[in-house]
Amino acid sequence: MTDVVLNGVGKVYPGDHRAVDDVHLHIRDGELFVLLGPSGCGKSTILRMIAGLEEVTSGELWLNGGVANGLSPRERNVAMVFQEGALYPHLTVGGNMMFPLEVAGGDRAESRERVAELSRALGIHSMIDRRPGTLSGGQRQRAAIGRALIREPSLFLMDEPLSSLDAGLRTELRLEITGLVRSTGTTTVYVTHDQVEAMTMADRIAVLRDGVLEDVGTPEQIYQDPATVFVAAFLSSPPINLLQATAWAVQDRGVVLDFGSARLTVPWDDARSSALISHHGAPVLVGIRPDALVPVTGGAEERTITGRVRVLEFHGQDWLAYAEAGIPTVDAGSVGTRPRARPARPASGGLAGRLREMIGRPAGGQEPPREEHAGHHRRSDLVFRAGARRPERGQEVRLEVDLERMMIFGMDGRRITAVRR
Repeated sequence: MTDVVLNGVGKVYPGDHRAVDDVHLHIRDGELFVLLGPSGCGKSTILRMIAGLEEVTSGELWLNGGVANGLSPRERNVAMVFQEGALYPHLTVGGNMMFPLEVAGGDRAESRERVAELSRALGIHSMIDRRPGTLSGGQRQRAAIGRALIREPSLFLMDEPLSSLDAGLRTELRLEITGLVRSTGTTTVYVTHDQVEAMTMADRIAVLRDGVLEDVGTPEQIYQDPATVFVAAFLSSPPINLLQATAWAVQDRGVVLDFGSARLTVPWDDARSSALISHHGAPVLVGIRPDALVPVTGGAEERTITGRVRVLEFHGQDWLAYAEAGIPTVDAGSVGTRPRARPARPASGGLAGRLREMIGRPAGGQEPPREEHAGHHRRSDLVFRAGARRPERGQEVRLEVDLERMMIFGMDGRRITAVRR
């Protein structure tokens, strides 16, 4: 059984550079766990601390039920594959794969059989007598993976092993790695900045930003219910529409999200409305993925936004359109930067009881006032999928919002979710 537990783990480099800040993680036995985030977020540092190549500055690292902070890399029984294969150039592919078994003093005939079997699984058996310098990048990575797996480690660590390969080869090798790791049942920690790799390979994903853990969950969980604005934006391609609005609780309608030039209404029978009561009259951030905006000819006013098509992109199976809607979009990178506390998915609170006190018609009027919004804004284009039928540039479009898939965040970047009773 190989569980990996990080209990408040931190890493500080000279000059008081905090690369990893109070990370809590439990990686389960046999799991393919992905550390995901942009360059410099601390994911490779975490991997190197697990391997014993970096010292843990604070907190505890547990392997196999025991504290491993003081163990050498050899004592941890881990195998690691780096971005570049790092094979011994003077040895053949077979020699590289055989090397760990020879060091361990294994039976030579049995070792040859294991090398042949694993090389066939990796698709490199035909080049087993070739040296690394004669191989392509993908072939070298296969050989490096084979050398790491051959001695059956208790923990397999991979640091962006596909990032230097072309797109087609990355896809092919990604499938092979996933299938091979799952067939062995070896606990695997995989580092990448590529959201496609993470979403297609992982049992669970941890998203990091500036050394801080932003979210942990299955690919479905963190895509459909991200804990923060950063996670929602990082796991969105095409990019998510992030808009600032003011929330107004209106007794006979629901919570109105006022964008200035448009309004959307979260009805009272939507479970999120009770959580939004505490934001009455305050700014919030609204995230809408492009495929949650659907061009319609009619549509209810409280569910639609009107814009004018400015730019079109053809993506083969459909058109991606950018529409000017007069709603400045917010830069996700400027929201909630460098959080010091570990984010958690929102817990229940006593907000529902404040309904009578907080809702109503503001300032005695029938409708919430129009608001001007401040923040880090970009060009006010809404990105939406137009489908196979191409719209015309300059065409006015009415976009219906799938309110159930619309995400609402506080100005600190944390998700506002339904109050749990």
